Amino acid sequence: MTCIIIEDQVPAQRILQKYIEDAKILQLKGTFSSALEAMEFLKNNTVDIVFLDIHLPKLTGLEFIKSLSNRPNIILTTAFSDYALESYEYNVIDYLLKPFSFQRFLKAIAKVSKTPGNSDRQTSQTINDSDDIYIKSGHEYRKLKVSDISFIKSDTDYTVIYTKETKHLSVERLKHWEEVLPKDLFLRIHKSYLINTKKIVKFLGNRVYLDNDMELPIGRLYKEAFVNKVLNQ
Repeated sequence: MTCIIIEDQVPAQRILQKYIEDAKILQLKGTFSSALEAMEFLKNNTVDIVFLDIHLPKLTGLEFIKSLSNRPNIILTTAFSDYALESYEYNVIDYLLKPFSFQRFLKAIAKVSKTPGNSDRQTSQTINDSDDIYIKSGHEYRKLKVSDISFIKSDTDYTVIYTKETKHLSVERLKHWEEVLPKDLFLRIHKSYLINTKKIVKFLGNRVYLDNDMELPIGRLYKEAFVNKVLNQ
């Protein structure tokens, strides 16, 4: 699918450009710092998706949508949640609240493939152990290989992702990682822990030991599924 970016912040442009490149099924046709520039481009070109910021100079993202007679699929990307309800009045495909993960980005473009007129297009949200994911750490995004993750710990509204040598704070909740990471590799063992089963060294009673010298609890409600999974791999 073809797409353009309308975003006036260079760091945000770069993140979207990287996500588009990594998604494989998207072809970027242009990046614009203002809606007016994009309007000129769209007079003579068509695209499948527009990644659109709301707060733009001279013409806002919502004003831009109103001006379009032939609307492509719009995915809004913004740091403000205030406009979510209003935006859906214009039938936008999705509303990505910054900072958003690569996995959340994939979910948005998957919605495009399911809309009328796009039934012949396919996208995949499947993540394999050899794939990379992007974790927002501070003001930057860190790339991690899925197979390097030892376990993920829930910390209230955040999660901490542990590898053998490092750890990274993520704004995603544990439920998110449980849904997007490979289910044949990652297993919930506790309300607060999701582990990479390939990192298990041993387990004893209600404790599991990983190859990064970490010892984690196995929740009572999760133990039966854990034992069946590990012994039948």
